[in-house]
Amino acid sequence: MNIVIRKMVGVMRTKGRHIGLPLLIALLIVGCGEQGRAGKGSDDLISTTDLGTTIGSLAEVSWPESIRLEGYSLVVGLRGTGSAECPPQIRAYLAKYILTQFPGRKMSVRRFISGLDTAIVLVEGIMPAVASRNEYFDVRVTALPGTQTTSLEGGWLLDTELKTVGTFGITTKVIAEAKGPVFIDKIGTSDLSDKSEINKRAGYVLAGGRVLDEYKVTLVLGEPDFRNINSIRNRLNELFGDGTAKPVLYGRLDVIVPAKYRDQKQRFISIMKATYLTHSTEIIRERIKIFIRKLASSQDAYASEIALEAIGNQSLGGLSVLLNVSNEQVRLRAARCMLNLGGDAGLTTLRQIAMDKGSAYRVEALESITTGARRNDAARISQRLLRDDDSHIRLAAYEQLRKLDDIAVTQERIAGNFYLEQIVQTPHKSIFVSRSGQPRIVLFGAPIRCSGGVFVHSADGNITIDAPAGQEYVSITRKHPFRPGVIAQLKSSFEVGDIIRTLCAKPLKKGERGRGGLGVTYADVIALLKRMCDKGAVKAEFWAGPLPKIG
Repeated sequence: MNIVIRKMVGVMRTKGRHIGLPLLIALLIVGCGEQGRAGKGSDDLISTTDLGTTIGSLAEVSWPESIRLEGYSLVVGLRGTGSAECPPQIRAYLAKYILTQFPGRKMSVRRFISGLDTAIVLVEGIMPAVASRNEYFDVRVTALPGTQTTSLEGGWLLDTELKTVGTFGITTKVIAEAKGPVFIDKIGTSDLSDKSEINKRAGYVLAGGRVLDEYKVTLVLGEPDFRNINSIRNRLNELFGDGTAKPVLYGRLDVIVPAKYRDQKQRFISIMKATYLTHSTEIIRERIKIFIRKLASSQDAYASEIALEAIGNQSLGGLSVLLNVSNEQVRLRAARCMLNLGGDAGLTTLRQIAMDKGSAYRVEALESITTGARRNDAARISQRLLRDDDSHIRLAAYEQLRKLDDIAVTQERIAGNFYLEQIVQTPHKSIFVSRSGQPRIVLFGAPIRCSGGVFVHSADGNITIDAPAGQEYVSITRKHPFRPGVIAQLKSSFEVGDIIRTLCAKPLKKGERGRGGLGVTYADVIALLKRMCDKGAVKAEFWAGPLPKIG
């Protein structure tokens, strides 16, 4: 025992590092038991291959990776900026497909496709790995090269069939579909008045793609064996619930990702691969010793964390020792693993990391809390972090509360196209707009008010927001998009949320009652909000989310 202690202390000194007394104790607890096997000393690590057979060692685990998809379709509702050009093969396909989209309606498909208010587009998207049915993703739409289409602005993508890239024209399975309003980013440039920098022949449909089927994880045994297949099925169903694993062919099983891991599919796959088929008390104790020691010394840290979670709540005792070590990443991993296994002590450590303004792991800790903690506990921590001085932490806290569907985030749908969300609990005034995923405008520190004596217009001059000093309301005017000389004008309060509603709500039709709006698009309103913040008309920090990474 003394020899082992001297060796450990010597290693710490020669490396010039201080790893702390708690970590030394942890290493001693897991390392100074029996002398090891085959003549190994207690300070040597036993090979993980001596610890039993894992599912990953018996079977090749495969799952649908991110799949690049494409299709051809029409963008409609353009204002004479489309074109009639279309390759014959694509035209023939669309002529048949369009008729299925308008059953019972008499129409000239040829005239419909050839009008200048429509444009043939290439639609591209990336289906998420291990996708779930009805999971949404962004798609990119691009006018075909060589056509006279000048702009897709204000258009609507008709229902589109998406297949694996390179399979158009072949009888292959439709994997996803897409439709929705075309979003053309207008805030990506530093100078919005420089319209030449905006490529209006390409845009996105945010969260416009939809996966049609549920995708499973597949296990294929290298050497098919009825006993092994049964053992794997029984073990997975025991751990994750009946119906998780089902043999479908000799030597193959299909696995459904459990609901608990719906947002951590890759983690579930790793846990499944690390799951041992034999689990006697003695061998479990040995496995825990080995992986706790590896995690404590940051050796194969992720694999060790996963292995301990795969072992189950028998790992909690060993993991608890690591909650007090000086290495913050070790504490994070141990606490996350404990929380996922139902150990409340892990929540305390993760909360400490999330609240520590000097920590580099705050967001990771917060995300781990949302995933593993009880809903009310996770919501309370995120609500508190809404008041943090760091804007990145406030945004991360909002994202977690949104996942939890918490009442701290109020939500309303505007014109059926995007969400207006407001958060009262934070004293910091900020406006966040998304440019990927679900379109949404988030007002932090609501209500946010527009200043008096303001005059702001859009980059193209079509929209004006005017509130002269002393005026009790904001006057909003918009030139009619396709009726030159016609100008619509509405009044709004000084509250930014009310200005957004007035701008974007659908105009009233003849005979309709109510307030209505000016029908401004999501792309235009977020560009206008940025202008208002930049010019000081709205005293709030403006954040724009990243654009989709497609094409």
